Amino acid sequence: MATGINRQVLLKSRPDGAPGLDNFELVESPVPEPGDGEVLMRTRYLSLDPYMRGRMSAAKSYAKPVEIGEPMVGGTVGEIVASRNARFAVGDIVTGFGGWQDYALSGGAGLRKLDPAAAPVTAALGVLGMPGMTAYTGLLEIGQPKAGETVAVAAASGAVGSVVGQIAKIKGCRAVGIAGGPDKCRHVVEELGFDACIDHRAPDLARQLEVACPAGIDVYFENVGGAVQQAVWPLLNDFARIPVCGLIAQYNAAQPMPGPDMFSVLRKRLTLRGFIVTDFAAKQADFLRDAGAWVRGGRLKYREDVVEGLENAPAAFLGLLQGKNFGKLLVKVA
Repeated sequence: MATGINRQVLLKSRPDGAPGLDNFELVESPVPEPGDGEVLMRTRYLSLDPYMRGRMSAAKSYAKPVEIGEPMVGGTVGEIVASRNARFAVGDIVTGFGGWQDYALSGGAGLRKLDPAAAPVTAALGVLGMPGMTAYTGLLEIGQPKAGETVAVAAASGAVGSVVGQIAKIKGCRAVGIAGGPDKCRHVVEELGFDACIDHRAPDLARQLEVACPAGIDVYFENVGGAVQQAVWPLLNDFARIPVCGLIAQYNAAQPMPGPDMFSVLRKRLTLRGFIVTDFAAKQADFLRDAGAWVRGGRLKYREDVVEGLENAPAAFLGLLQGKNFGKLLVKVA
């Protein structure tokens, strides 16, 4: 049985606008003991993702908000250190949602065993996890790209956007990324194989995007919103499809930001659909089969940005919301 201290990062208060370090609190408590049917996981890696900003708010959403005084939610890779569940043995490596803490209890629902020999376990939080599946299902189920079409991707160097563009290339499309800064843009083109990548900080973003998309845009994978969305909108072709995954540029806005010309939704007969990855849970086996093969074959590449120490999770998360990470952001906990 594990003994010692369980560190947890709690939601101390709800942010008004952009969150800060004062919205979080690091506390210590005894390591819990599993009851009948439960396992105790020791967190090895914690995933930090933009959706967590929404969970800090009490506003009505697709998922229950984190309550004040509760640990922040988050996907994890952990090791089973105590088990009273016949499905899991001590030493198993699993992925689930253990949250921002050293140890977590689980009844086993939602846990998936990992084979460290098949792929690095961190991939289960990125390219072979929720971000990768978000890209796979959002692009293929909603975007429905066809060979020869142009797919534009916001936040193209991030955990979701990087996979979207690479799958678009696998499907025979022109992939145009939008990312923050020359280093990220260079990585997107030279390492990930996109056809072009535009720096969203460029003063002539709209003009550069038009040059990069001479035939217009058939699929726009929306991760950002704001100014990037406004630059993309005039380039959308008739019958363009827009999977709306996230709006990170707008998460902290106190007032509504200028939106697209909704008349063009009618005139251009656009498909604009928001989605949550769990909408396509039935596609998980297809995703793991295809993405796993693409990773093993070198057709799907990924980059990880790893921060050491649970105590540094809040600062790393704030940096994520500001675009400071480069690749899939993880916290190495143990």
